Amino acid sequence: MLPKVPADVSRAGVPPWLRWALTLLLLLTTAIYLDISAVWQELVGFSLPMLLAAMMVSVLQVLVSAWRWRYTAGRLVITLPFVVAVREYYLATFLNQVLPGGVLGDVNRAWRHSLDSGARLGAVHAVMIERLSGQLVMIAVALGLGIWLALHQVRVAGVVSDLGGFAILSVAVVMGLLGLAARFWARGSGYIHALRRDIRKALLSWPALLVQMSSSVVVVATYLGVFALLALGGGYWAGVVELMTLMALCSLLLLAMAVPVTVAGWGVREGAAALLWPLAGLPPEQGVALSVGYGLAVLISSLPGVLFIVSGRRHDG
Repeated sequence: MLPKVPADVSRAGVPPWLRWALTLLLLLTTAIYLDISAVWQELVGFSLPMLLAAMMVSVLQVLVSAWRWRYTAGRLVITLPFVVAVREYYLATFLNQVLPGGVLGDVNRAWRHSLDSGARLGAVHAVMIERLSGQLVMIAVALGLGIWLALHQVRVAGVVSDLGGFAILSVAVVMGLLGLAARFWARGSGYIHALRRDIRKALLSWPALLVQMSSSVVVVATYLGVFALLALGGGYWAGVVELMTLMALCSLLLLAMAVPVTVAGWGVREGAAALLWPLAGLPPEQGVALSVGYGLAVLISSLPGVLFIVSGRRHDG
């Protein structure tokens, strides 16, 4: 059965053509700003074995993410076989890579799961909470690594004030988000009450919190692991300090990708890399090459999802 996104969701928000246009505009702007020949030299310098290893890490990422989704659904008393979860997660990952916004794949898996389970609201909440778990850990990791970068590594580049200010801004943004979340949590009726109830059951209660955070740490580690393997293959790091610096920068790229304004984060990720790498005294072409390599590795590793586009929803096992 062909995947179908509910009409009211697919029409909401920014029009798809505008997301494609913004993606191309950001990529073009980045290309104008950089030396494209230098970016290409960085890309062709990546080690093929490391690229293949990065793609294998992406497979692990899907498996753990699918398990986390299944666990979340189980906490909401909704059946989701692991085989089905893996299949649907691959499909969602592929759709997120090729459709504007980067979230329509998740909308689609929530919709398909709701049809299979008969629990429409619970299926939607399972996807939302599973993704929320990952975003909370991603924010914590990025914030921690960003502060480390501001306080330690940037002394070499002589730009402590720039990244120190960036760290302060990051803390302010996170505190603002927490404030908005607190206001949301304080509201009390209808749908908000149902969502709060499910968040407590599937994320904040014990031992769900430990399981969610642990699995999300593994997922975030696979995100950064893809970057680390590509960087190792490109000869970008030979010690702990260099690796920590790159992981701090890459964690900020992952946060930038979370803003659903382009296709699979393309353009936003590369533009952020071109701005962030010089702040740490590194060439922007290196950051953009890592960004492009990451995007290609994730896209290629998501291709098994194509096999499930025309498959039925149900799968026994």
